[in-house]
Amino acid sequence: MGFTTRPTLQGTFGMVSSTHWLASQSAMAVLEDGGNAYDAAVAGAFVLHVVEPHLNGPAGEAPILLAPAGGQVRVLCGQGVAPAGATVAHYKGLGLDLVPGTGPLAAAVPGAFDAWLLLLRDHGTRPLADVLKYAIGYAEDGHPPVERVTQTVETVRELFETEWTSSADVYLPGGRPTRPGELLRNPALAATWRRLLAEVAGAGDREAEIDAAREVWRSGFIAEALVRQSGRPTRDTSGERHTGTLTAADLAGWSAHYEAPATYDWNGWTLCKAGPWSQGPALLQQLALLPPELPAYGSAEYVHLLVEGCKLAMADREAWYGDADGADRVPLDDLLSPGYNAERRTLVGDKASFELRPGAPGGRDPRLSAHARGAAVEAEGLDALGVGEPTVAKSPTSPVPGEPDVRADGGTRGDTCHLDVVDRWGNMVSATPSGGWLQSNPVVPELGFPLGTRLQMTWLEEGLPNSLTPGRRPRTTLTPSLALRDGVPVMAFGTPGGDQQDQWQLHFFLAVALRAQVRGGLDLQGAIDAPNWHNDSFPGSFFPRGMRAGSVTVESRMPEEVIEGLRRRGHDVTVGEAWSEGRLCAVARDPETGVLSAAANPRGMQGYAVGR
Repeated sequence: MGFTTRPTLQGTFGMVSSTHWLASQSAMAVLEDGGNAYDAAVAGAFVLHVVEPHLNGPAGEAPILLAPAGGQVRVLCGQGVAPAGATVAHYKGLGLDLVPGTGPLAAAVPGAFDAWLLLLRDHGTRPLADVLKYAIGYAEDGHPPVERVTQTVETVRELFETEWTSSADVYLPGGRPTRPGELLRNPALAATWRRLLAEVAGAGDREAEIDAAREVWRSGFIAEALVRQSGRPTRDTSGERHTGTLTAADLAGWSAHYEAPATYDWNGWTLCKAGPWSQGPALLQQLALLPPELPAYGSAEYVHLLVEGCKLAMADREAWYGDADGADRVPLDDLLSPGYNAERRTLVGDKASFELRPGAPGGRDPRLSAHARGAAVEAEGLDALGVGEPTVAKSPTSPVPGEPDVRADGGTRGDTCHLDVVDRWGNMVSATPSGGWLQSNPVVPELGFPLGTRLQMTWLEEGLPNSLTPGRRPRTTLTPSLALRDGVPVMAFGTPGGDQQDQWQLHFFLAVALRAQVRGGLDLQGAIDAPNWHNDSFPGSFFPRGMRAGSVTVESRMPEEVIEGLRRRGHDVTVGEAWSEGRLCAVARDPETGVLSAAANPRGMQGYAVGR
């Protein structure tokens, strides 16, 4: 075991890891009060809406993986679909070639709220009021914002002051952003949750009350306010003002649901991910592409192998992934088959590839968008090419300057959130909530939070796996993970980071699987702290959908001989800051001893693990 920034926590009662210490501790408070992992996760998630509003919100998305003690791993899909009016023809008729990166045209049916309440109803034990009280407290009484919140608000300050004035009401109190050390309040959000609880009080037992709250979201005062907001002309990244397509029928007709996970077996481990409506199977494909014998961990040959495998998996993501059934169903069995990956593995040579090379699983011809086919050139006039989440336009003509330090040079990203929980009974949950960021859409004045922008991940071109299609989910980058050992759940993990999520998670997982243990358990913190990297050699999922062929961004802590070895192999290497790649969280459980463990990312100085 080498130097780590923090210990890997160990205990037997419960463990939480998230991207913000207040969410971690709020979730832990629920465990201490007798709640289970699912109660705790819901409480932590609603706190994340308050304390990381630049990274997620109630009207965003939340893919959730859960492993009930003694039960089967399931995916809870909190990714909403495209509204009925969100057709390619409608957007093309507005003169658009890409879905805007901000504004109501980019809003899918909100998914996060319903997913969290469904999790609470079906797997939790606590009443809704018990898990919402932490978020209500921080919204009503205030919390000291992390630096990134203040910096993000500062970047969109002019837009808020001149166009999105309902956002200025919340995030520019007294005419300026709330500074670290001061208290940031969101009384409108607190009032929304208080009104919600008041309306559902007396609806019946715990489950009936939760279902009543879901109905308020879908067809009550919350739904009415969301639809009004969608109809308000809003300036977006196109430079024009547009109204959205979200209707009352769209909200009433959608709910979160459960699915079986996509899985892959590797060296005694089974990795569980959401299906190909997410980018989750790209992690599985990267594992399938690995040769039986790996080069020395952390060597230039090792990093080269992983980068080149990632390029092949992400090219397949671009050509094949989407939310489709029937004849258009994603050929996932073929994409993960030994024969297909043995053939693909031969494409990994000694030199870096600068091509986008999707495969032909089962002999099918890959389908790439015209934008993807031409995206090997850098997007002109952009100093960040869609490498972080949320990526908002950085074009000089854009009214939204963008998230600070969402840069192709490895600068620290603020992007989305992550939350993992394991309890003393062995229940485990991994979730990557995102969307509905403060810089995605104006704050709905009646509610205190904005709509999301996930439709920007779809293509305005018919006939593709990820074409904008009413009733279909946009292919999301959000991709939490659960790992089983010999068929038993042992680890939940994940990270923010848009297109980087399944790159950083692969590196983390292999570090756990290949390196020494600590104190008899998995070295979670050592794997999180290890120097990390990513590449942008495929079309980004966020507006403006750019790519940098042959690129690799590494942390400066990576040994010089590894960096030089990558350059000799033809990689276009950018050396970023020492602690800039990844924001991983992880919890684990040893099924033989019942010992629980947890670790959290030190990058950005806000993620924390807690437990005992």
